[in-house]
Amino acid sequence: MIIGFLLSLYACVSNDVIQTLGTFLVTTKDKPVWQVWLYTGTILVLTFSIGWFINDGDMAFGLLDRIPHPETFYWWHILPPLILIYLTKKGIPVATAFLIISIFSSNTIIGMMIAKSFIGYISALIVSLILYFFIARKVEKVFLYMKNKKISTPWIVAKWLSTAVLWVAWLLQDGAKLFVFLPRKLTFLQMVLSLVVFLALLYSICYKRGGEIQNIIKLKTNTQDIRSATIIDIVYAIILIYFLNLNNIPMSTTWVFLGVLAGREIALYNRLRFITEKKVYKHVIKDITKAIIGLVVSIGVVFILNQYDKIITILKHYINL
Repeated sequence: MIIGFLLSLYACVSNDVIQTLGTFLVTTKDKPVWQVWLYTGTILVLTFSIGWFINDGDMAFGLLDRIPHPETFYWWHILPPLILIYLTKKGIPVATAFLIISIFSSNTIIGMMIAKSFIGYISALIVSLILYFFIARKVEKVFLYMKNKKISTPWIVAKWLSTAVLWVAWLLQDGAKLFVFLPRKLTFLQMVLSLVVFLALLYSICYKRGGEIQNIIKLKTNTQDIRSATIIDIVYAIILIYFLNLNNIPMSTTWVFLGVLAGREIALYNRLRFITEKKVYKHVIKDITKAIIGLVVSIGVVFILNQYDKIITILKHYINL
């Protein structure tokens, strides 16, 4: 259980935190690491400690109510986070919810998670597409052609505040996969120790300024501009908060994030014609292809592990023939 928690936390932080802190890490590259870590770490501790107190020890904010805690852990429970770590190193934006949570879930819950995540992607793409279609020329065009000018203080403050809102929204939504290996009700000591580990991993992410997954952010149009990054954060946060309040089924925030970026890129291209059509859709298709590969791998691994006993029985049967 402990090994699974440590591996899954490392895997999820490495793969998913970039969705929320990616633009923040890019736009604060001139800030000391300790400042970025202290700011994000303080929000992290406050969010989970308050949630622990309010929810009587539940660090997942009710998103694991339909997923029971296993009575016994086996060696194969640590395979999903290990696979996730490998895919993260390859820069593949895996839907961590499927890979980490599905191994403990029924087929019904898995189906509901996939459906909610797919709806999340489509919703994010449509919302982002419509929004940026209207603000591309009046807002994003200004940012794009004035990106070398000094950013005003209000925009810097807005970026830090939008990061805080998005960070909290992501922690509330992804608490399920971060703590799925642990008991559904944690003691005070367990809560403190888990947060200490989380803070250590968060420092590593801040120090490396993201990692391989960060390239998904860097390749998008003008995402290193604080003003553009602020708008991305706000749109993403609103969509996450909506789906968080929709029901208590966990979902892939990765798919929502990719939907926001895809809708934005398509809208900016159609309104500004800043690069070739081929290049725009190449990035969009590449991102969703990677996500689908991650989904297929996740479901495949979960299926094999859930049917492990049956598979071994069948193999033994044919070997003995």
